[in-house]
Amino acid sequence: MTGAVLAHPPQIGDEAPDFELPNQFGEPVRLSALRGRPVVIVFYPFAFSGICTGELAEIRDRFDVFADAHAEVIAVSVDSKFALRAFAEAEGYRFPLLADFWPHGEVARRFGVFDDASGMALRGTFILDSAGIVRYSVVNPRGKARDLDEYAAALGGLG
Repeated sequence: MTGAVLAHPPQIGDEAPDFELPNQFGEPVRLSALRGRPVVIVFYPFAFSGICTGELAEIRDRFDVFADAHAEVIAVSVDSKFALRAFAEAEGYRFPLLADFWPHGEVARRFGVFDDASGMALRGTFILDSAGIVRYSVVNPRGKARDLDEYAAALGGLG
């Protein structure tokens, strides 16, 4: 299936698929362990790429949007934990960058945002409530950055 995204993204009201991936330090992060507060999952294509760097820098620079909502931000790409550590250090990201490296893109596939043709995750964002239920999702086309103000509105709607 060249170019196909293998699964459908979880829909609003669905429980998000659980997963465990290493962060940039090699420490395991399990999604279900973050229950009890909102979680923002940001899939992005590659570390050090232009749009991705800009999007994550905006999260870094406007982190109060997430802190005010008591939300955990996790960013996921198919890069290795070694590349992600260098990326986080170079850009000053203080939120977890998770490596969906092997099996390659497995978590992105489960969220319906893996593109087989390019071997990367699409720009998908999922905001979960404290029970792990999807309350917001967006998948942007290639080359189109996401709007952080949409995240703020979605987080504000969680109450």
